[in-house]
Amino acid sequence: MAGHEMMSLSAAAVACLIAAGTDLWKFKVYNALTLPALAGGLIASGLSGGWAGLATSGLGALAGFGLLVGFFAMGGVGAGDVKLLTALGAWLGPALTLHVFLASAILAGLYALALTILNGGLRQAAADLMHLALRMLRLDFRPGPAAPIAVEAARGDRRRRLVPFAAMTCAGFFLVVLSDHRGF
Repeated sequence: MAGHEMMSLSAAAVACLIAAGTDLWKFKVYNALTLPALAGGLIASGLSGGWAGLATSGLGALAGFGLLVGFFAMGGVGAGDVKLLTALGAWLGPALTLHVFLASAILAGLYALALTILNGGLRQAAADLMHLALRMLRLDFRPGPAAPIAVEAARGDRRRRLVPFAAMTCAGFFLVVLSDHRGF
């Protein structure tokens, strides 16, 4: 693995670990982490790969943003989650960003299923999921009747109700990187 690839993966890993820690602790991903991580990814990619590297980094950032912005608009993830995947995209490029998103989404779904089963809300969750699927088919991305993420995160029972998506993104990142043929 080339030195710049190792640097990119290491920087992305550090950002993921910090974001996962704050997400698990406070259900918050801070701008003080995501914005410098985004800028660092763009700058590092431009310096190591020239205009082509910068373009790939920009496409990765756009991919990260585009993959989560609809879920944010519907109230499913927080703005910090969107900014984290955007920043990771700047370090990873579009293809790995998509893979990280897919792994993260699967892990988040499994986490949510476990929370639902443990808290006895399987019937309501099935109804909510059907409602969400219908909204997505209609391309209805307006926020639903549920409280915004910030309100939910302030509740005392939030650990039984919310999925820390930045932590799922971190786990997805490591699954993708460690399963990649190049290793880490």
